Amino acid sequence: MNEIVVALTTLPAKVDATAIAKELVGSGLAACVNIIPVVTSVYTWKGVPQSDAEQQLIIKTTANMVDALWDALRARHTYDTPEFIVIPVVGGSEEYLDWVNNSVGPRKES
Repeated sequence: MNEIVVALTTLPAKVDATAIAKELVGSGLAACVNIIPVVTSVYTWKGVPQSDAEQQLIIKTTANMVDALWDALRARHTYDTPEFIVIPVVGGSEEYLDWVNNSVGPRKES
């Protein structure tokens, strides 16, 4: 079984996050993507405090897919420095973790 991870990224509020999530799941890069549609991010950019409305994506995948996931997100992202944080999953429902493992990877032709 591959190590399960959760990847986090934010997108601008006006980006079609659902389309990106469907691409990630449809291509086998992620088992599931949760979209939190409205978050307020407060941060410093180029030394100036900022506050922006964004969307948070919570992406469930496997460790062996992280590089390909990052490449796919970076290709679609509008930020100069997009958030991409990967957190290892240290436990959880065995059935759910098996489902994530079985849902990630190349899609079989029918």
